[in-house]
Amino acid sequence: MRNGREREGDTLTIEDETTRVDGRRGLGARHRSGEGGQPRNTSTRSERSSKSSLTSGSYPYWFMLPAGVIFTALFIVPTVIAFYYSLTRWTLFDSEFIGLENFRQFLDEPSLTRALRNTVIFAVVTSGSKVVLGMAFAVLLTGPILGRGFLRSVVFFPVLVSVVGVGLTFKALMDPFDGAINGALGWFGIDGPGWLTDPSYALLSVALVDVWRGVGLATVIFMAGILTIPTEYFEAARVDGATRWQRFRFITLPMAKPATVTVIILSLIGGLRSFDLIWAMTRGGPGFTSDVMASVIYKQYQAGFYGLSTAGNVVLFILVSVIVLPLFWILNRNDPRG
Repeated sequence: MRNGREREGDTLTIEDETTRVDGRRGLGARHRSGEGGQPRNTSTRSERSSKSSLTSGSYPYWFMLPAGVIFTALFIVPTVIAFYYSLTRWTLFDSEFIGLENFRQFLDEPSLTRALRNTVIFAVVTSGSKVVLGMAFAVLLTGPILGRGFLRSVVFFPVLVSVVGVGLTFKALMDPFDGAINGALGWFGIDGPGWLTDPSYALLSVALVDVWRGVGLATVIFMAGILTIPTEYFEAARVDGATRWQRFRFITLPMAKPATVTVIILSLIGGLRSFDLIWAMTRGGPGFTSDVMASVIYKQYQAGFYGLSTAGNVVLFILVSVIVLPLFWILNRNDPRG
């Protein structure tokens, strides 16, 4: 009897433990799903998801913070300071606020009209030439030609050379009496002009050298744009009987538009701000025939008119912005990417 009761007690104990475990499981299930089959309170989950979305949404801005600090310190702050000092007559030790007087004097500068015209001519000639030659070289160097890698290096090499070094080298080569260019022309009975001493040739000669130096960068940008075009387009056009010109006109040219816009904008900005090559080759001469905005500003610095030259820099900044920003908008207005 005792053994039977012990077995019965053990059986009851096991059943009680099983009931407790099942009860805990049921309580946990009810707690998770809510009493009466209703869903439980999801405030914790909402808070967690909102924190997660906030973190993921703000992460790119934190990631951009170091670049933003550097950009502000090296561009925004100096630009604001330059705008202020353009309204003053300043030296290294003191400054006097004079309002817009510097701008009035700079705009009354006798050589400003010629410098402004030369700046626009130089920018248009150099940027247009870089776009045309860069696209031509890019199409050639992305095709199946012999020594393609070597030719790419040759085209890009002038970009790596110092601007002042290029200017001094071509100044010697373009010497009207002892220069190698006129010497080579003499072998064919051609009397070479004064490339840098003739007012009719000076500015265009410098522009030609600038194109020689900068076309390599334009070529690399165009090559990057052309190589992103799927080859299936060219193969399909070739099957349909399209000529090389038709493939270039209807496939390469439209699909390389982002690269074209980049080259135009960068070349135009560089041409409008050009100074070092012109100064190394002609110093704005002969006379003032190859002066540009930047060289006029530098001459004001040399003369000690710091406030006047700072106002000139502000005028040049506004000129570049007025030309480049609308052009950028026009070139990108039909681009679905913005």
